[in-house]
Amino acid sequence: MSGAPGPVGTLEVALAHAERLLATEPVLAAKQAAEILVVVPGHPAASLLLGAARRLTGDIPAALSILEPLSSSQPDWAAVHYELGLALGAERRGEAAVAALRRTVALQPDMPDAWRVLADHLAAMGDVEGADAAYAQHIRYSTRDPRLLRAGTALCENRIAQAEALLRSHLKQRPTDVVAIRMLAEVALRLGRNVDAGNLLARCLELAPGFTPARHNYAVALHRQGKPAEALAEIELVLAQDPRNPGYRNLQAAILGRIGEFDRALEVYAGVLAEYPQQPKAWMSYGHALKAAGRQADSIGAYRKSIELSPELGEAWWSLANLKTFTFTAEEIDAVRRLLARDDLSTEDRLHFEFTLGSALEDAGQHAEAFAHYAQGNRLRRSIAHHDAAEVTAQVQRSKALFTPAFFASRATCGNPAPDPIFIVGLPRAGSTLLEQILSSHSAVEGTMELPDVISIVQNVAGRHGRSDDAKYPAVLAGLDPGEFHALGERYLESTRIQRKTAAPMFIDKMPNNWGHVGLIHLMLPNARIIDARRHPLACCFSNFKQHFARGQRFTYDLEDIGRYYRDYVELMTHFDAVLPGRVHRVFYERVVEDTEAEIRRLLDYCGLPFEDGCLRFYENDRAVRTASSEQVRRPIYREGIDHWRHFEPWLEPLKRVLGPVLEAYPGIPPFDPTHPN
Repeated sequence: MSGAPGPVGTLEVALAHAERLLATEPVLAAKQAAEILVVVPGHPAASLLLGAARRLTGDIPAALSILEPLSSSQPDWAAVHYELGLALGAERRGEAAVAALRRTVALQPDMPDAWRVLADHLAAMGDVEGADAAYAQHIRYSTRDPRLLRAGTALCENRIAQAEALLRSHLKQRPTDVVAIRMLAEVALRLGRNVDAGNLLARCLELAPGFTPARHNYAVALHRQGKPAEALAEIELVLAQDPRNPGYRNLQAAILGRIGEFDRALEVYAGVLAEYPQQPKAWMSYGHALKAAGRQADSIGAYRKSIELSPELGEAWWSLANLKTFTFTAEEIDAVRRLLARDDLSTEDRLHFEFTLGSALEDAGQHAEAFAHYAQGNRLRRSIAHHDAAEVTAQVQRSKALFTPAFFASRATCGNPAPDPIFIVGLPRAGSTLLEQILSSHSAVEGTMELPDVISIVQNVAGRHGRSDDAKYPAVLAGLDPGEFHALGERYLESTRIQRKTAAPMFIDKMPNNWGHVGLIHLMLPNARIIDARRHPLACCFSNFKQHFARGQRFTYDLEDIGRYYRDYVELMTHFDAVLPGRVHRVFYERVVEDTEAEIRRLLDYCGLPFEDGCLRFYENDRAVRTASSEQVRRPIYREGIDHWRHFEPWLEPLKRVLGPVLEAYPGIPPFDPTHPN
């Protein structure tokens, strides 16, 4: 534009021209807007254009010098608050950006981009519920199709079944509608059907590779499926386009932590906290990463900061208790009591406080009251975490029926012969982290963490077939071609490769729940080592009862469920002892405590490894540990914990009753009737 704008018509033309330039030529747009402001000082639309152009050219201070006063003079103009939110985000003032974006959507709810940016910020702050709601609003307003608007409204109002029905009906008529596919994937994510969500999003990206929000969702789905390598590749693609996006960076940090890249994860978390210094959940996530990396003092500081910012955040208090080596002061115990007395706590916060107070009172020797709080915490957790004990028992019986000596003999040469993996199975809190720490102190062994890869393979194999009894796991394995077991072993080795950071020839997978998949592990990796970590039934089961797990392990929130699960586990492992003699090496926790060196030598012999003194000094190993026992295994073995459960014996009768002969025979094995389920 040359010369000054004249009459109103010319002014409107000049503004329209500047707006058209904004997306592709922000420098020219800034020039146009500045010329308008020379003639019409303070013109709101020209000021907004100039502020936006300054932001797009990277001059954030100049943008804010325009947009902040403009938002005061134009308090009801959504576009101004949106631009201000973008500029504040670019300057890494995340909390101020959230305030501006909340104002934006309050003034004009049908701004999908504002909802998306707000969701990204909320995700970085650790507000998962708020982020999910904002993402749903983004999806809702991203389409003008009335049918999809109805589905989007149902999604936002958490009418999931209705949203799913509307979307499936729509996609029958328009199977390539990528917006609808993405919305259906969101439904699947809400329902925890992460594999379905991943498949839908893969199809969405096949149709529209540049659909960035769908790619972000795809990374989330892959992360939740336990596919960190694939998830990291997807999130790095979207970060290449928007490197400052807070939601993308927060997911990146979580994935990096999942693959043991703690230095990088901590760096990302620190960057996020610089932008959101007042966000308690962000501090808590940082504390978790610091704990896993072995920086206990720093993790305590991060948890304390989280509590300082939000005293009612129960998970932050539990995170301190869950260090297992932290002791609350009397004043802190009183503070937890006062918080529990409030009537406005969420169920999640309340159950975390119950477990926290149980732990603090146990440390103080007040066992009766400690048990009462553990029991209440478990009741609350069980009300929102369903466990089907009968299905676990049924799977054990199906496994015993399928896995016979003849079945294994006919498939003796099917699997991948790689000897790399060492599987440690059993129940949580049975000493598996201690065994992992001992083995990973050997020069030939690398410790990783509880890997989800076997479970992912099981879900994939089971999901490829129908729902008949013959297709149920593990019966479905009978129908696999022998060559498929080799492929499954290769898939496992490939998917876990990202977890291996050293040249050590062997690595550990300590997912305890893999006890239910010993048969599959043997078939697909016949040379892998399998170690059964076992602990006294009452010690192990009660230790699970007083532990609140961040995810999974839903059997642990009721004494009878835990006892039945332990009994099922012993029965199946006894079966494998009979049909695969010597295949599984059993380690009793109590024997490791009583005669550590002898048990370590037996363990190394089973793994085909020479003895190394470093395995006796496992507590000097500074590797990252991501379990509830992370701080305990950084100290020498102590025997005080072996009989600690006895303080709570008066309340363990329901557990004793369910365990029955398994408890009476320990460490021996009672006879199991092969024809009679538990």
